[in-house]
Amino acid sequence: MKTSLLSSTALTPGNIVGTLVLGVVIYILYEVIRFMLYVQYMCKTYRDLPGPEGAHWLYGHLNKLPKTSHERLEYGMKNTTRFPRYYRFWSGPRANIVLNHPETIKVVIKTAEPKPTGFGGSYRHALPWLGPGLLIAGGKKWARSRRLLTPAFHFDVLRPYMDIYNEAAEELLKNIGTCAEKGESFETFHVVSACTLDIILRCAFSYCTNCQNLGESHPYVTAVKELAETWGERSRNPLLFPDLIFYLTKTGRRFNKNCKFVHKVAEDVIDQRKQTLEAGGVPEKKYKDFLDILLMARDENGKGLTREEIRNEVDTFLFEGHDTTASAISWILYALATHPEHQTKVQEEIDRILEGRDSDRLQWEDMPKLEYLTMCIKEGMVYSDSHLPVNMF
Repeated sequence: MKTSLLSSTALTPGNIVGTLVLGVVIYILYEVIRFMLYVQYMCKTYRDLPGPEGAHWLYGHLNKLPKTSHERLEYGMKNTTRFPRYYRFWSGPRANIVLNHPETIKVVIKTAEPKPTGFGGSYRHALPWLGPGLLIAGGKKWARSRRLLTPAFHFDVLRPYMDIYNEAAEELLKNIGTCAEKGESFETFHVVSACTLDIILRCAFSYCTNCQNLGESHPYVTAVKELAETWGERSRNPLLFPDLIFYLTKTGRRFNKNCKFVHKVAEDVIDQRKQTLEAGGVPEKKYKDFLDILLMARDENGKGLTREEIRNEVDTFLFEGHDTTASAISWILYALATHPEHQTKVQEEIDRILEGRDSDRLQWEDMPKLEYLTMCIKEGMVYSDSHLPVNMF
C-alpha cells in the first residue's frame, strides 16, 4: 500500500511538469555550453587569418553588410581589393573563408570534403530545399553521385539542343525588344533567369513551360526566387539560425511551403519520365538527357539512385543550372555594356560567322569559331564566381 501511494504521488501533474522543466533547463544549459565551446574553438582556429576588423560578438561581420544587394556587392569588392587571395569573414559565430585567387580557389575545388552544413553554415539552410545533392553532399556520397552522373557532363551532351538554345534566345530577345520599343527599362537578371530556366527544363528534363512569357508570375520561378532570397536572408541573421525559431516565423513558414512546391514539381517530372521509360524506354535515336541518366544510372553493385536522391539532384540542377548561369550571363552582359570596344569585337566575330546566311541561328559547328566571345565569357565567369559567399547576397 505504501509503495502504491508513493507511485501515485510520483505521477502527479506537478511532478511531471517539474521534471519536464528540469529537463528543458538541462538541455538549454547543455546547448549554451556547447555553443560557447564552439565559439571558442572558431575564434582560436581562425583569429590569425586576415579579414575585416570590428566583428560583433553575435553577428560577426553580418551587421556591417549593407541592405541592398548592389551595396553588398561593392562591400565584397572592397574586401577583395584589400585581401586579393583570401580573407576571413565572420557570419555570426562561424568563420567563412572567402577565396579570391585561382591558386586558393583550386585547392577547394579539387576536394570532396563536406560542405559547411553545421550550425551557422550557409549550406545548412539550403538542405530542406536541395537536400544532399551534388552541391551540398561531401565525401563518399558526393563521389558516388558524381561518378554516376559523369556522363551528363560530357560536352557532346549539348550538341542535340542547339535548336532549343536558339529558340530560347530568340524568345529572350523578343521580350527585351518589346521593352526597347516602349522605351521601358527592365531588370536583366530576371528575364535572363527565365530564359535559362526555360533551357534547362527543356534540355535536361524535356519539360516545356511558358516561363519566359510568364516571367516572375510563373509559380516555379517565384518559388525559387523566394527560396534563394530566404536562404540568403537567414544566413545573414544569426537569430534565425536555430530551426525552432526560423520555422515559427512567417518567412520560415513560407520557405517550408515553397520547398514542398518545388519538390512536387521535381517529383512530377521524375514520375512522368519514369512512366515513359517503363512503357517503352528511351528511343534509340534520342540522346539521353540528364533525367534519363539519373533514372538509369547504376553503380558497380548494380544499385541506382533512390527516388529521394534523384529528386535532390533534380532540385539542385533546376536551381544551380539556371540561377548561377543567369548570374554569369547578366554579369557578362554588364561587362560588355561597360566596355563597348570589346562588345564591338564580339559583334564583329559573330557577324563574320553569320555572313551570307539566311538565318541568324548559330550551329554546333560555329561554337569553336567564337574565340573572342569565349574569352569574354571565361573571364566574366571567373570574376562573377570567384568572390562573395552565398550568405552575402
